[in-house]
Amino acid sequence: GVSLKLLSCGVWIMVEEKSKEAAKPGTVRDGKPKKKKGVEVKVKKTPKPKTIKPGTVRYGKRKKVGEKQKIFIEKPIGGEKNGGTRMVRVKKLPAYYATQLNPKRRTKHTKNRFRPLRSSITPGTVCILVAGPHRGKRVVFLKQLARGLCLITGPFKINACPLRRVNQIYLIATATKIDISGCDIPKHINDEYFRRVKVKRAKKEEGDIFEQKKEKYVPSEQRKKDQAVVDKLIVSAIKKREDKKMLFGYLGSVFTLRNKMYPHRLSF
Repeated sequence: GVSLKLLSCGVWIMVEEKSKEAAKPGTVRDGKPKKKKGVEVKVKKTPKPKTIKPGTVRYGKRKKVGEKQKIFIEKPIGGEKNGGTRMVRVKKLPAYYATQLNPKRRTKHTKNRFRPLRSSITPGTVCILVAGPHRGKRVVFLKQLARGLCLITGPFKINACPLRRVNQIYLIATATKIDISGCDIPKHINDEYFRRVKVKRAKKEEGDIFEQKKEKYVPSEQRKKDQAVVDKLIVSAIKKREDKKMLFGYLGSVFTLRNKMYPHRLSF
């Protein structure tokens, strides 16, 4: 209800009075439940907010911490004056210590990367070797193998350079080219063909160690046959040219730099 009240200053104001009706059984009034016979009053308790310290992060329930693993173990030691026992580490410390904390791990490329050939190197191109035991010789490029290496030959009949695998960075391509489109190079000449078989060394025997000499490489009979076949194909391709005499002499000669010859100014 609403009632009027007179103040000392002579002003009337309206005042709202609270109803005195009885609350229904099972209800909560003024924050406290009123009990009535035969009626249960259920009050939901609001959970208290968990206080978390600043800077902490929680991802779930805390796991139970088990027993700490032992770092040292006591082991008996023989000898009268050695103390009888000694504390030994369960896990040995590493012999190598990193120079930097948390060094960056570099990914290891296990697969061989296939490098595309330079546009100047094509089948039949005469190239100059710049490294290895046959450096300075002019060779004929045959094809690129599966692992990216170049298959070359002298031929062996002309300049004693056999079938070899060479990286293209050790080849200087020249403008001279031989047409070997009709030459069928044996398909079995691949990367596995050039892999050498390692012979197991015998156990140490009596005698001077300096008497044992390293075994020299000796080409197999199959290698000799294949070399003869490839040489025959290339020589026949050279004989078809008009300048065959000059080309035989060109392949047989060795490339050298003379006085006032600068590689960056030469046109091969």
